[in-house]
Amino acid sequence: MSIFRGAAVALVTPLDNAGLVNYEALEELVEFQIASNIDTLVICGTTGEASTLTDDEQIEAIRTAVVKANKRVPVIAGAGSNYTDHGVELCRRSQQAGADGVMLVTPYYNKTSQKGLVEHFARQAAAIDIPVIVYNVPSRTGLNVLPKTTLALSKIPNIAGIKEASGSIVQISEIAELCGDALDIYAGNDDYIVPVMSMGGKGVISTAANIIPKDIHDICSAFFAGDLSAARDMQIKILDLVRALFCDVNPIPVKTALNLMGLRVGGFRQPLTSMDEERLEILKASMTRYGLI
Repeated sequence: MSIFRGAAVALVTPLDNAGLVNYEALEELVEFQIASNIDTLVICGTTGEASTLTDDEQIEAIRTAVVKANKRVPVIAGAGSNYTDHGVELCRRSQQAGADGVMLVTPYYNKTSQKGLVEHFARQAAAIDIPVIVYNVPSRTGLNVLPKTTLALSKIPNIAGIKEASGSIVQISEIAELCGDALDIYAGNDDYIVPVMSMGGKGVISTAANIIPKDIHDICSAFFAGDLSAARDMQIKILDLVRALFCDVNPIPVKTALNLMGLRVGGFRQPLTSMDEERLEILKASMTRYGLI
């Protein structure tokens, strides 16, 4: 049940001056991404500020992206929750909104055991018949999906992949060793796209793709075409920009960068706030070196 191979963008959620979701601007971002050769859209993930959206806002954002994409690329809906029953409801509504798959984050704050993780994801996956990507981001959730747990998850029929943002290449290699072709692995961090693909990964779910979608696509495309030298060089080229995009809490820098580029995405929902002057200068300097502004 693979959903995609290559570069997916973890799309920001644009807000208007009143702090409401700007669905017209979201349509413009979807068109910009597709025109820039992005392979897949991920809507309402961490970068999309899903934790501050109401359920209705979240589903409407997913529906908006689905309609605008119009089957040109797959749309994956962020639908996870730290409460299993809530996650089940979001999964069902995401499928009804037309999503091609869902991405489910590990439970945060209340967390759970590894046994609880399997049960949590299994119940959500059973509620739908579209593919599921598990999202492992322990720096955000305080909970790591261990490789042996990933093996158990890979045996659930529609759990198709994992977005691995643990930051550990050793862990990713262990997942590849245990799961083989039973589970698609996607880089969850932009600074190790090529290393993950070298371990058999299918691509990346990328924050940086919000501002450099073609470049992230090209890294994956070069790698899969066998041009490892070009993929490596492009991976190295983006590192300075990636560091700048994470000099403050994501998605603060990437939304700021989009605004600097003239793409209207607005501000943030609290507790996120604007960048201080020192970090803003770091971001601007990196974007200037890259040729974005």
